Amino acid sequence: MMQSLALFDFSKKINLKNEVLAGFTVAMTMIPESLSFAILAGLSPLVGLYAAFMMGLVTAVLGGRPGMVSGGAGATIVVLIALIKSHGIEYLFATVILAGVLQLFVGVFKLGKFVRLIPQPVMYGFLNGLAVIIFMAQVEQFKIVDINGTVSWLQGSSLYIMAGLTGLTIVIVYFFPKITKAIPASLVAILVVFGIVLGFGINTKTVSDIANISGSLPSFHIPKIPFSLETLQIIFPYALIMAGVGLIESLLTLSMVDEITNSKGSANKESVAQGLANITNGFFGGMGGCAMVAQTLVNLNAGSRARLSGIVASITILIIILVGAPFIEKIPMAALVGVMMMVAISTFQWVSIRIVNKMPKSDIFVGITVALITIVLHNLALAVLVGVVISALVFAWDNAKRIRARKHVDENGVKYYEIFGPLFFGSVTAFTDKFDPENDPDEVVVDFKESRIVDMSAIDALDKISKKYAQQNKKLHLKHLSEDCRKMLKNAEAVIEVNIQDDPTYKVMPEK
Repeated sequence: MMQSLALFDFSKKINLKNEVLAGFTVAMTMIPESLSFAILAGLSPLVGLYAAFMMGLVTAVLGGRPGMVSGGAGATIVVLIALIKSHGIEYLFATVILAGVLQLFVGVFKLGKFVRLIPQPVMYGFLNGLAVIIFMAQVEQFKIVDINGTVSWLQGSSLYIMAGLTGLTIVIVYFFPKITKAIPASLVAILVVFGIVLGFGINTKTVSDIANISGSLPSFHIPKIPFSLETLQIIFPYALIMAGVGLIESLLTLSMVDEITNSKGSANKESVAQGLANITNGFFGGMGGCAMVAQTLVNLNAGSRARLSGIVASITILIIILVGAPFIEKIPMAALVGVMMMVAISTFQWVSIRIVNKMPKSDIFVGITVALITIVLHNLALAVLVGVVISALVFAWDNAKRIRARKHVDENGVKYYEIFGPLFFGSVTAFTDKFDPENDPDEVVVDFKESRIVDMSAIDALDKISKKYAQQNKKLHLKHLSEDCRKMLKNAEAVIEVNIQDDPTYKVMPEK
């Protein structure tokens, strides 16, 4: 049982027992989440389970990150609820297919690398916000819906039993790894609580109270929608948002797993796998999805480091759909709630609180903003985008303040301005203020040995300064420009007038 084997990646050895047990555990935690979000979107529970099976299987086999788990995630289905209500389930399937195609293009054209532009404070905010969402989703399980559709909290013994079993699950998940890590603590907790409820005949909320999960194999189905430009106009905005949300969550999860496992995954390969999985979902009746942070953490905590656990989890879900539903429907929700609460606690980046007094105020603001947008709007794409934009603006402002000039006049009466720091839109005002065309000598040299010309705003600033010196009948020379700066100025020579001075003692790389 403990033998090692290689699966799909012959350079990596894996532990069969850990992978199989981790797969079973992941399957147990994926089922309630997939069911909950399918019901939330007004879909059949099977649409959620089909998504969990197909997303999990395709990405486990083809994905760029062994150990990652994908399924019918709420992050992607939440953005499609309005479409489902206004146009129906067939438009959902078409949107999922189109989103998959967009994600496929991102991977094929190698655009997944842009996830590297996401700063660490954004990662902290994203994960902390997600942890709160996961935790609050479990709190919702302490509510019940009566025959009139009225939602209310559990009362009396029902509440005490649910809370007690949830607490027992949390205790087992927390303390069992201190005894042994041979068996995943989450799986042990689910089995123990299940055994107690079954053995003592305790009446408590079970999976069957959410939905019936028995069904057949997913079948091929072309969405029944008009193939017209009008249809494309309806589904494209939703597909674009879904593709963005799915990729952002998947690639952030990939980065998280990279850190935990101290290894490197492929963002582009994962993008292709996510796209193919969503295309498969659309044609086989699944609601689509992306990487699932919580289930990935369950998988990693259970000892998985390879693809096998994801495959086992997916096949387990399919078997449950086909034959195992009567058994799974009896599992107490309290056990699954307890496991997911512990996942939420481990997802939260507690280190971000410990180092908060050591972080720049701008990073603290970014982290809190991203977390709040994630929690309040459940819009992960918007949260990350806002975080990146704020971080970029802060970076631009900080660099704008760092530009400086060292001035001196040589024995020939030529004045030199040695520029330090990048010249770009944020620093052009400070750069321009350093020059004195009226009082400078007849010849001035601006030395860019320690600087770079970055954008059109910088070129425009050079043009204005050059014209100011020209009006005074003085010469301005630019010196020590790197090849990329020279090329940028040459491309803009139709709209500016600058004098680039060649320096035989300073060689720039020639054009290839």
